[in-house]
Amino acid sequence: MMKKPLFKLSRVKGSPVSDSELLSDLKRVANILNSKTVPQKKYGELGVYDYSTLIRRFGSWNKTLSTAGLGRSNEIDIPDIRLFENLFNLWQHYGRQPRRSELAKTPSLISQSPYNRRFSSWTKALEAFVDYANSSGLGSPKACMSDNNTGSAKAGRDPSLRLRWKVLQRDHFTCCNCGASPAIKMGVELHVDHIIPWSKGGQTDMDNLQTLCAKCNLGKSNLK
Repeated sequence: MMKKPLFKLSRVKGSPVSDSELLSDLKRVANILNSKTVPQKKYGELGVYDYSTLIRRFGSWNKTLSTAGLGRSNEIDIPDIRLFENLFNLWQHYGRQPRRSELAKTPSLISQSPYNRRFSSWTKALEAFVDYANSSGLGSPKACMSDNNTGSAKAGRDPSLRLRWKVLQRDHFTCCNCGASPAIKMGVELHVDHIIPWSKGGQTDMDNLQTLCAKCNLGKSNLK
């Protein structure tokens, strides 16, 4: 039978707490609550540290939750673009139209309430997203100058939400290389990839973008 150690190290009162310790305790409380977010009041009841410590360290309660990989708590007036980005991520994750119940699951970072406040119903929220995503304005919001300094503009590397949406729709949310789709097999992660690499002059447009699963995209990168 093992003996208990004679000496046990405990935290010295007043010693600094690391970011990882703060975030680990926040995640512990989330697990206790079986929730993807932690209200500030609940952490005050169940947390080891004072919630004001986390706020000072990370800037705000919602920034703390975001750093820990948790959903924001009681956020109001969320911009439409963030509501749409969350819907897009769910659509891409499942390879199909997301269900209302899936707002409460990873990878969703926004619960059902903000959608109901903004659009009055889940159906109207989906309709608004589809109208937005199918509208014009495909280019990336960021642009940079071409490498030859001629003054001609080159589209940014990252496709806009609308462009990613149209590429995924065109490719039926299916990997163009192996045919994998999250709609068929859970866990498949889809990427929108440049056929000709952006670093080698490839454009960020429909003709030069394709849907690849994470596995195929990694394999493609290894061959470059």
